[in-house]
Amino acid sequence: MTSKIQIIILTISFLYGFIFYYLFKLNSKIINNQKIIYRSLTTMLFMFNIVLLYIIIIYKINNGSFHLYFLLMIILGFIININFTKKLQKNGKFRQLVAKLKQICYTLNSKRGDKNEKESN
Repeated sequence: MTSKIQIIILTISFLYGFIFYYLFKLNSKIINNQKIIYRSLTTMLFMFNIVLLYIIIIYKINNGSFHLYFLLMIILGFIININFTKKLQKNGKFRQLVAKLKQICYTLNSKRGDKNEKESN
């Protein structure tokens, strides 16, 4: 494996740690108030899909050659993203942006719900 491919895979692994963090947060919000069996099955399926996606990415780039430092880069990306997100949440401008995005999303959902109710009547 050439050094160019290693740098590409290390970068992708680091960014995959960022993506994994956001998907993990989304998964935990979705299954937060569910039964324990449903939570465990959903979490196992989620982890299986995340690992499978990473294996496919590694296979496409360097024919599936996996090294321990790829895993370390994923963990490093995950941990750095935790700290980065905490700093962003303390920022007032970022909180305002999130509030505006939530308002837009709720507006879109309510409009979509109104449209479905009119079509069913």
